[in-house]
Amino acid sequence: MTLVASGVAGANKHTNGAVIRSLYIKNYALIDELEVSFGTGLNILTGQTGAGKSIIIGALNAVLGERADTETVRQGTSKAIVEAVIATGADPDPVVSRLMEEHDVERMGGEIILRREIRPAGSRAFINDTPVTISLLREVGDRLVDLHGQHDHQLLLKQDHHREVIDALPGVSPQKHTYDGAYRTVVRLRKERDALVRQERELNEKMELHQFQFRELEAADLDQTAYEEMEAEMKRLDHAEDLDRKAAMIGELGSEGERNLMDLLSMIEETLGDMAEMDEEFRSYTGELRSARLSFQELLSHTELYRSRIEFNPERLEELRQKQAEIRRLEKKYGRPLPDLIRYRSELQASVNLAENFDLELEKKEKELAAAVNVLRQSALELHEKRETSGAALGGQISQALKKLGIPNNRFETRVMWRQDDKGWIDVDGKLVACHADGPGDVVFYISTNKGESPKPLARIASGGEISRVMLAMKSVIAREQHLPVMIFDEIDTGIGGAVAEQVGRTMHDLAEHCQIIAITHQPQIAGQADHHFKVEKQESGERTVTYIHKLDDEAHIRQIASLMSGADLSDHAVAGAREMVQKARSRRKAG
Repeated sequence: MTLVASGVAGANKHTNGAVIRSLYIKNYALIDELEVSFGTGLNILTGQTGAGKSIIIGALNAVLGERADTETVRQGTSKAIVEAVIATGADPDPVVSRLMEEHDVERMGGEIILRREIRPAGSRAFINDTPVTISLLREVGDRLVDLHGQHDHQLLLKQDHHREVIDALPGVSPQKHTYDGAYRTVVRLRKERDALVRQERELNEKMELHQFQFRELEAADLDQTAYEEMEAEMKRLDHAEDLDRKAAMIGELGSEGERNLMDLLSMIEETLGDMAEMDEEFRSYTGELRSARLSFQELLSHTELYRSRIEFNPERLEELRQKQAEIRRLEKKYGRPLPDLIRYRSELQASVNLAENFDLELEKKEKELAAAVNVLRQSALELHEKRETSGAALGGQISQALKKLGIPNNRFETRVMWRQDDKGWIDVDGKLVACHADGPGDVVFYISTNKGESPKPLARIASGGEISRVMLAMKSVIAREQHLPVMIFDEIDTGIGGAVAEQVGRTMHDLAEHCQIIAITHQPQIAGQADHHFKVEKQESGERTVTYIHKLDDEAHIRQIASLMSGADLSDHAVAGAREMVQKARSRRKAG
């Protein structure tokens, strides 16, 4: 288990990016159960060869989504577990946020918990307790942690990332934003132009049919309100005789004959008036009856007037029936009710009008697109120039940093190349260039680490020690401009020593002002720069060998550095030398 002691003095970093707060490992290779809490700044791991440092790095690789060997499951157990708690800070990586949102991964405040469970038959991955694919775990891990030691886990060795590095520089970023807007405009207009071309082709194929259908529907004079009025008129015409007969009957019963209804109502009204004089109980009924008599009188007047307007017109009725039959025929033919037929007629009219004016519409869109392409071309030229200028400046700074790190005869170049394509959108010096969302060209870092050698793509560096130092040099420069992920260096000190190792340690400590660093080293000059120092060791426990990790306090930190300087037999001279080395490093921090 981890012993959490007071940390090495002087650790007071303010990194803004991701920080691995803790790492929990259980039943993984020689590790029974281990939990270690890392701090901000520079975390150094030391220990004898074979103590298990590489096992811890392997576990980290696993929880970051790399291939996990099922043989790492500790013998006698059912599964290995690796869990990393990562604080994302106030400004989390936007790509990570997008990936989590797209895959419905629940947020947990300012933390992201990555977990990998490895079983003999396979493994499972989790982010914030949500099951995810290994590929998603790897994508998120790539953005949060840059682990040096495995080529496929180093962002800066991925050529696609070189463009991101350059475009994030202050001298390039505004122009890239301008280019992005111009690019999106051209993409939109090209889609609109292509849609018009497809529509024209489709319309030309269907134009004769559309024109016929439009003429047919236009001739039918389709109108929903008029149709409803027509149906009402047909109903009146169809029942004209019956309506006249019934209206006449109402008139006869209401006002004609000796005992008609109007006379009866008047008699009842007069009788109620007399009764109301004798008993107030009937007073209200007299008013109601008077109102009813007046309403009935209005009905009789209306009925008499209605009879005078009744139309007996069989010819008109037949005409309306034929029009109704035509509309029903069209509904059946087109398989649409009248409201949909009216809408379809409008669509046909728009289609016919568009076809008749298509050349003008297409010409207008082509002019609009050509203007947008000119804007894009100018934005692309300016972006290309900014990338070259800022890339050259960055290359010079990285080259200087590499000289301090023991690679004096280096050449570091940023090559910006147009992406030529016969189907390109813009013309540059008589050649077509393809514009994509990431820009109009490729950005590739080239390096030569030996005198007389021509620079080669960064991804083709073979030496592990050179890779680590190149990465360190690049990141020490880039860190001034960007937030970096957690950086893990696995034995960055390969092939170096003395003054170079001291400079590597200083550079790592300076870089740790901008991002958390976890590094394995055998060099006392590097370990002496630690903000937090951890010792990894292997012990026998019963019949098993177990790997432990301990956080060292100040005195243990000094003695461990002395051990790195002189070996297992610590002398007072070695301890004094280690103390002086640590004090020198702390004095430099204060002075800085």
